[in-house]
Amino acid sequence: MEHPRKSRKAPGQIDLMALTGTYERSLDDKQRLAIPRPLKDGFRDGESEELYLAPGNEGCLALYSLQGFEALAQQMARLSTGQANVRNYLRLLYGQAERVQVDKQSRVRIPERLIQLAGLQHDVVLIGVQDHVEIWDKGRWDSFFAQHVDQFDRLTSEAMNQAIGAAGSGSGSA
Repeated sequence: MEHPRKSRKAPGQIDLMALTGTYERSLDDKQRLAIPRPLKDGFRDGESEELYLAPGNEGCLALYSLQGFEALAQQMARLSTGQANVRNYLRLLYGQAERVQVDKQSRVRIPERLIQLAGLQHDVVLIGVQDHVEIWDKGRWDSFFAQHVDQFDRLTSEAMNQAIGAAGSGSGSA
């Protein structure tokens, strides 16, 4: 049976619902993190109980479904590896990314090196961001949110203008 909240799929697009919401959780003593049900349901990749955990931006980690990570990999394959900054980015991304198992309690174990990379302490925040989930240290997220929440209207305008420009040029998908 199809998940009732899945989005309609256009040709060449991934058929997953947009991941949304903010959830506070804690890492347990074995570095496991419980994935909230709405996010876990949004990751549905058939019956797979695996996800990809990778470095994110601004000091967070990014959690992708297998299908979502494959879509990211396809986008990255179109980048020119003739440029040093692209090669360095790909090394850092793929060198740190790791496939993780979701256990029967909907938890994933975060490797120590990724915990250190993101500065995760005991309390963390999971943020649904369209095709992936960001995992932030709670203190870092609170600081980021406080610094950027007042910019929401400006950021909305900039993102919408960029989306309209990309759609008008016919040069890709959002």
